[in-house]
Amino acid sequence: MARPLSRRLALVAALAVTLAAALPVRAQAPAPIKFQLDWRFEGPSAFFLHPVAKGLFAAEKLNVTVDAGNGSANAVNRVASGTYDMGFADLAALMEFHANNPTAPNKPVAVMMVYNNTPAAVLSLKKTGIKAPADLTGKKLGAPVFDAGRRAFPVFAKANGVGTVNWISMEPALRETMLARGDVDAITGFSFTSLLSLEARGVKPEDVAVMPYPQFGVKLYGNAIIVGEEFLKKNPEVVKAFLRAFAKGAKAVIADPKAAVALVKERDGIANAELEERRLRMAIESSIATADAKAEGFGDVKLPRLALMASQVADAYATKGRINPDAVWNGSYLPPAAERDIFAVAKPAKK
Repeated sequence: MARPLSRRLALVAALAVTLAAALPVRAQAPAPIKFQLDWRFEGPSAFFLHPVAKGLFAAEKLNVTVDAGNGSANAVNRVASGTYDMGFADLAALMEFHANNPTAPNKPVAVMMVYNNTPAAVLSLKKTGIKAPADLTGKKLGAPVFDAGRRAFPVFAKANGVGTVNWISMEPALRETMLARGDVDAITGFSFTSLLSLEARGVKPEDVAVMPYPQFGVKLYGNAIIVGEEFLKKNPEVVKAFLRAFAKGAKAVIADPKAAVALVKERDGIANAELEERRLRMAIESSIATADAKAEGFGDVKLPRLALMASQVADAYATKGRINPDAVWNGSYLPPAAERDIFAVAKPAKK
């Protein structure tokens, strides 16, 4: 005698449940993210290499690959082109891209501030007698044409009454060499990069005069994490996960720079671990764990300051149009403030 229909349906359902339970559970595949740095693998890149090496990104179900770069402008362009999903770039370079490419379909957006204060500085040898910004008037200044400090120099000059200077352009690798040889009177560059590069060329630190932009009235934001517009729209939770993991890693890097630099050494075998640890500590002190960053909260910005920077960059860079600060910054993907309290650790010991 045939079983009732209801009994047969119940048996089929039970069999389906049994078979489903017997099948292996497929884990969700990690979301891939291609990340572009602004520069080569140096001490500060530990902030991105640490969460990769220590599994912080993996814990958020992310598969992040980090590649070296060759300048903030290139990092912005590569994210805009879709070649990279996210990147690390100077906020001024991002602002310039927005102003000069208003119809670009995939304009990157900054979602987390890392260098709350720009590392840009003017460096000279003390023997030249340059003691104050005004002493730069009429002098020969050297830097690559894309250098962030050179691009923002009009802001520095206006704030400090500097007259006309003569710019000498060169490749990045020659900048410190030309200053050491006396081919130029001063250079612009990231303080923690140029100072150590001068030392590597035989110049003693005590013989170098450094004028950091933030200490001379130029409170520009520095490098931020940027995301392509399309990637951000399609993967909001992925971006949030990335920033959560990054914040955890940043706290660990600040707590133990020596261990963090070991990861840079693993990625680039020719890196000088001692020098890169010094560079990392200098970056933390000058641009990351600053009074401004502590007041504003790591990763975040203050809108009035952002708006002032947008106006200053538009003037200094002579952009095609004015810069809309709301278009270049979106802080809604940041982790809660408590998760971004990366300064609640012992201050790195100076060496």
